[in-house]
Amino acid sequence: MAAVLTYLGALLAFGAKWEEGDAILLIGTFLLLYPGKVPFARFSVAALANLLASCCAVLALFALVRWGQGRPVQLTQLQFDAGTTWAMALPFVLVGLHVVSPRLAPHLRRLYTDTQVVIVGVSSASNRFAEALRNGEAEGQRLVACFEDRSAQRTQAPAWLPITGGLAEVADYVKRQRVEIIYISLPMASQPRVMGLLDALKDTTASVCFIPDIFVADLIQGSIDTVAGLPVVSVCDTPFRGTEGAIKRAIDIGITLATLPLALPLMAGIAVAIRATSPGPAIFKQRRYGLDGKEIVVWKFRTMRTMEDGESQYRQVTRDDDRVTPLGRLLRRTSLDELPQLLNVLAGSMSLVGPRPHALAVNEQYRKIIPGYMIRHKVRPGITGWAQVNGYRGGNDLDSMRKRTEYDLAYLRSWSLMLDLVILARTARVLLGGDPKAF
Repeated sequence: MAAVLTYLGALLAFGAKWEEGDAILLIGTFLLLYPGKVPFARFSVAALANLLASCCAVLALFALVRWGQGRPVQLTQLQFDAGTTWAMALPFVLVGLHVVSPRLAPHLRRLYTDTQVVIVGVSSASNRFAEALRNGEAEGQRLVACFEDRSAQRTQAPAWLPITGGLAEVADYVKRQRVEIIYISLPMASQPRVMGLLDALKDTTASVCFIPDIFVADLIQGSIDTVAGLPVVSVCDTPFRGTEGAIKRAIDIGITLATLPLALPLMAGIAVAIRATSPGPAIFKQRRYGLDGKEIVVWKFRTMRTMEDGESQYRQVTRDDDRVTPLGRLLRRTSLDELPQLLNVLAGSMSLVGPRPHALAVNEQYRKIIPGYMIRHKVRPGITGWAQVNGYRGGNDLDSMRKRTEYDLAYLRSWSLMLDLVILARTARVLLGGDPKAF
């Protein structure tokens, strides 16, 4: 809505007339930004990244509409009319609103009455939810009471949680205080208690919701969906389903195709240099695990005198390793040995950004001792990744692999288009500045 109002304000400021393309642009902008998932009452870096990605989509729509009107956007000769001014101001307006929203929210809440909510049952899940309500993250909802039959000592409830009574008192309290929403956080093993509570609440007008206690699991893209008309809770899933997967694949193909005209001549020169300086093929192929744990063949320029398949055993390259050729040392230090993996990206077995694939022997070793290690394979492996740009490239010891896995899982939890672009930008900076762990 802020984007639409900003556009109308720009039209008014410039005294511009309403055109047919304006309706298309505003409807498209509304659809691209709706529903507004950016939290208003709290600042979030992840939400900020998603907001910037949405702004990029809106600006692309603006350029497309202008092209359809016969007025293509030319960056070298910008005409500061109402539309161009709006397009340039939009990211600042939306990001600015998100940044100042925590300070605005307390004042805006005075304009409307909070919805009173209660929580039934104390658990780790309900405590997290209550903390979110306390921090104002559920805009317009205020926690007024919590009900639990067990003592505070048994539940280890936080001191600030307003425990008012037991389950038998819920219905009467809801009717007396005109509570509008009830969140139930009781284990399904307590079915008779739950059913009794639901029967008692039929005599109220409050909405009833369940808080599933799934926080005992390490959530990867946790979400609620409907399958065959039945609700299902996702505990571990890939972030690249549907539209997100198509967008990421389109970006992979687009950037790779744009890079190949420069990369192919360089790759040809490297291949000739490898063949001229050491015996053996220019391309080194190794089987690794890819998407869903299926085997893929990863291509690299050969940098060593040996050709380990990495299946039965794998020896990590170390500094001053005598297996590495002089040319191979240069290729590894500059990461040019990874260039053939652009062809892996085109073939669909890899992505530009994702968890780095490991040799089969390494996978089989660490999948048994690092919890969640195989979850890395819920997405296509990448040429670069979140772990690599944070300094965890290389290293085959347990501590290094644990840390790398930690960053890979963090990437899966918080993936966004903006995060991929950040990783690519940081990768370019590392390549230009040199990576001390590349040897």
